[in-house]
Amino acid sequence: MNTFQAPKGTYDLLPPDSAVYLAVREAISAPLRNSGYGYIETPGFENVELFARGVGESTDIVTKEMYTLTTKGGSELALRPEGTASVLRAALEANLHKAGNLPVKLWYSGSYYRYERPQKGRYRHFSQVGAEAIGAEDPALDAELIILADQAYRSLGLRGFRILLNSLGDKECRPVYREALQGFLRDLDLDEETRRRIEINPLRVLDDKRREVQRQLTDAPKLRDYLCDACREYHAEVRDLLTAAGVAYEDDERLVRGLDYYTRTTFEFVHDGLGAQSAVGGGGRYDGLSEMIGGPELPSVGWALGVDRTVLALEAEGITLQLPAATSVFAVPLGEEARRLLFGVVTELRRAGVAADFSYGGKGLKGAMKNANRSGARFTIVAGERDLAEGVAQVKDMESGEQKPVPLDALVADLTAKLT
Repeated sequence: MNTFQAPKGTYDLLPPDSAVYLAVREAISAPLRNSGYGYIETPGFENVELFARGVGESTDIVTKEMYTLTTKGGSELALRPEGTASVLRAALEANLHKAGNLPVKLWYSGSYYRYERPQKGRYRHFSQVGAEAIGAEDPALDAELIILADQAYRSLGLRGFRILLNSLGDKECRPVYREALQGFLRDLDLDEETRRRIEINPLRVLDDKRREVQRQLTDAPKLRDYLCDACREYHAEVRDLLTAAGVAYEDDERLVRGLDYYTRTTFEFVHDGLGAQSAVGGGGRYDGLSEMIGGPELPSVGWALGVDRTVLALEAEGITLQLPAATSVFAVPLGEEARRLLFGVVTELRRAGVAADFSYGGKGLKGAMKNANRSGARFTIVAGERDLAEGVAQVKDMESGEQKPVPLDALVADLTAKLT
């Protein structure tokens, strides 16, 4: 038995399954790369205060789920529980918003950490691909990001997801709604922790998943009834742009999401085949976040899509991705001279862009051919002393079983032609 195991709520990503995760990351990021978004990486940990201010002190993420630590120098750090605050911090620190080309469009991919109760689709270490458009207030930008996420999911073959859409208003109209909602919530039968949340951010109560709370929210004031004309027009434009692009969505007036920084447009991608953890991704506009973390006024919008849950969605729909072969050619040398020669052939094949592998460890023919089978290679090269004396190697088609000699000096060209 191993002495150590992966921590509770985490998992090891191993081949061959890891190839699916890589393909999902590639599919989600591809539309972004074609739309002016540049890649960004941020540290795996940040100052605790960055998330407390940005994500919100009343959120479960900050109050219950962040992994925090004190460094030897006394700094309070947190493993990043989400990506937006870190990306915006990095953009501000590097003055990307001063380069004169707004919005600053960035995409990222990485691991995030939350101390949650582990279950299928909910892990303490998880992977996301995200996108942020910083420094512009334009409904077309909100629509663009939703369309790109929809495009990414459809490129994977997913069809069983839905897009939920809402507007949370802005600093002009939301305070009026906040006051009305607080008055309603204070009369409900709620626990003390939820009552504290009413005073800090009452919209978060609407996001409470407990049935006993949801039952009491049936007659809660609706935010759409309090939207100012500007927010109503902005939301209508987002909806019109999505409709014109052929992207279906559902209006969800209860959609709040779990972070305090959202304003106006908010959206979520859900998949009904995933059970309780149905959200595969989401995002929205966060026009005040820059100011919350000490920056200038920079209206922005973004999203994050869960790689783990997207893979689960693929499984729920029975979708098998067409992945490139990990190995196309497997070389089996019989003898020291063949070992040196075929190792050189494998190196040339790799340089030509062919996925090639080699039988290491001096295995006999039987053991080496088992490895060739396990590798999934389309062709196997076998060469022994007699083959070398004749200036050939045996090339076996692993699908048909056909085997034929190929001149050594033509091996790379022959196999490259067959595989490209």
